[in-house]
Amino acid sequence: MDADALVARFAQMFAALAGNVERVVRGKRDKVELALICLLSEGHLLVEDVPGVGKTTLARAMSASVEAKWARIQFTPDLLPSDITGVSIFNQGTSAFEFHAGPIFANLVVADEINRGSPKTQSALLEVMEERRVTVEGTPHPVPRPFMVIATQNPVDMDGTYPLPEAQLDRFLMRISMGYPDHQAEVALLAGAPTGAMLDQMPPVMAREDLARMIEFAQRLHVAPPLYDYVVRVVAATRENPDLRLGASPRASIALLRAARVRAAAAGRAYIVPEDVKALAVPVIAHRLIVTPEAELRGRTGADVVDEALRNVPTPQAAGV
Repeated sequence: MDADALVARFAQMFAALAGNVERVVRGKRDKVELALICLLSEGHLLVEDVPGVGKTTLARAMSASVEAKWARIQFTPDLLPSDITGVSIFNQGTSAFEFHAGPIFANLVVADEINRGSPKTQSALLEVMEERRVTVEGTPHPVPRPFMVIATQNPVDMDGTYPLPEAQLDRFLMRISMGYPDHQAEVALLAGAPTGAMLDQMPPVMAREDLARMIEFAQRLHVAPPLYDYVVRVVAATRENPDLRLGASPRASIALLRAARVRAAAAGRAYIVPEDVKALAVPVIAHRLIVTPEAELRGRTGADVVDEALRNVPTPQAAGV
């Protein structure tokens, strides 16, 4: 199968995934596509918004759409790190300790209300989100691949929440906000079947092997040298902004390029264009930035800084791409 046929097949499978998720997440096509781009970049997704707008529904619908092992962890203040990673238990029959894997050992892990867990419990995800393995009592245990954490988070000013540390936020490839549905979507939601029942009946539209092949294929897409330079310039512009205490790290550059490749393949192209970078810059970069207190008082956000960087960095011309 030639490259054009492979890209067309990728776009077809991406559309099938998006359509399946949209059966329960209505009126949010742009958010669904961003979430699937994150999945096919083999990155981790943070969904942040007020309760009741479909954060967990999106995560569960993505899990149900792929025929792979998935697990859900409900974060609470009394959740322990071993409840996530697993624990070694002494077997009297063999006179040895045996490792009992926790729910993190799945392809898709839904971390529901992650910021309700204590900082100690949140830190249990740091190693596995970066290195795709868990170390328990000095022994590393790799998690299955592909691997993705889909975390939901309530706004940090709500009661009973603990802010995620910068190191953990940086491990999420993308952060999105669901927002309230429009009028027609909410009417359709009320008129339709209960969401829980629909999720239980959702058939998977993709096998784990197909997902792994799509992830591998997207990262082989062609990137012209001017676009490498463009991505680095956009990310570097955040480090020079006086309204920030912390700019984006090189991890942001890598994440932005990975996501841009997936977006291009989903659009049926075997190459990325500057519009792919521009469309993904805010959800990939903004949550990694720390705004100074003075700028925060003026209403400046990380998204504002990224938008400013996109305006100031020259866009590569089509002929150069």
